[in-house]
Amino acid sequence: MATASTQTVEAPTQPGPRRRGILSRINFRQFGILAALVIIIALFQVLTGGRLLLPGNVNNLIQQNAYVLILAIGMVMVIIAGHIDLSVGSVVAMVGAIAAIAMNQWGLPWYLAVVLSLVVGAIVGAWQGFWVAFVGIPAFIVTLAGMLLFRGLTLVLLTGGTISGLPDSFTAIGAGWLPPFLGYLGNWDALTLLLGALASVLLIVQQLRTRATLRRLELPREVAWSFWLKNAAAVVVIMAAAFTLATYNGTPIVLIILAVLVLAYTFVLNRTTFGRHIYAMGGNLFAAVMSGVKTKWVNFFIFVNMGALAGLAAVVSTARAGSAVAAAGQNYELDAIAAVFIGGAAVQGGIGTVVGAVVGGLVMGVLNMGLSILSVDAAWQMAIKGIVLLLAVAFDIFNKRRNGGA
Repeated sequence: MATASTQTVEAPTQPGPRRRGILSRINFRQFGILAALVIIIALFQVLTGGRLLLPGNVNNLIQQNAYVLILAIGMVMVIIAGHIDLSVGSVVAMVGAIAAIAMNQWGLPWYLAVVLSLVVGAIVGAWQGFWVAFVGIPAFIVTLAGMLLFRGLTLVLLTGGTISGLPDSFTAIGAGWLPPFLGYLGNWDALTLLLGALASVLLIVQQLRTRATLRRLELPREVAWSFWLKNAAAVVVIMAAAFTLATYNGTPIVLIILAVLVLAYTFVLNRTTFGRHIYAMGGNLFAAVMSGVKTKWVNFFIFVNMGALAGLAAVVSTARAGSAVAAAGQNYELDAIAAVFIGGAAVQGGIGTVVGAVVGGLVMGVLNMGLSILSVDAAWQMAIKGIVLLLAVAFDIFNKRRNGGA
């Protein structure tokens, strides 16, 4: 009787774990982000009467939001490690002022001004990383102080004014395009189409290599239909963007910068010891320390990296505007943080991806552009973005509870 009773209890439980095992291999977090982006684009495309995806608007979406995407790439590493950086907007303003002064008053060539911007950004990051990593002051306090400090230094450098008349070679970084040296295929820039095809091929190759590695290590993998559906959708989006840009002025220079950053930092987070240590610290700091991770130095270099990317964002932002202004960088840190959380990063740390942060930044960018085309008041735009951020974090918590209960 006991044996029969045990069998009747155990038998119904078998399909449950099996179904959960299959579903757990579908990345609902990534699908949710991508689905949200597609739905928002489709919604605004309808509401704007097809104006959202006009070639000029797609180009502006990339160039106007490049600074958010650059900052989000650095911010996702900060947040994965369990920190926050509130100073990046002020750093962008200060470094942009220094770059403009270097070119207009010191006579530096534009490329040396760019190098100087990256160096100054890294020094700022080292300054903040020192207080966080070696003194032990929480990053929230250190970067809040940095937000005030660097904003004040920006006002001192610019004396409340504006520095304009920057070299064309410099402004092209944020507002220029690659020359069409491969000619045209009808009305399409051949170089842009080639770059789109190359990006699609590289994406598929990278995804297949990752899947092969998981298979070789006998680790859980995404189910085949989910894997191919996600990658097919990505290729369609890439090629659609390429064809759209090819009918405008071609490939924005800043898009190449973003592509290189996404590839480089995805590799750093997924394939290097430094990246694994960042995830380990965010997932369980005590376990990371016990495993021999040099957490102080990892924290230090996370902020050095964030500072350098803020310097790059300053270059792009200043080049796009064509001038350095004291009010530059306002709320940049909030846009970057929102992009990271919308992109699937966990509030507690330990979870997040570069691609997710970029998709989150695009969600914010599409919202901004769509609402602007519809002439929605700026106050309502802020309110709507706040609701989107809240829902994104709520989804993260719901998803975590669902998996925890699985």
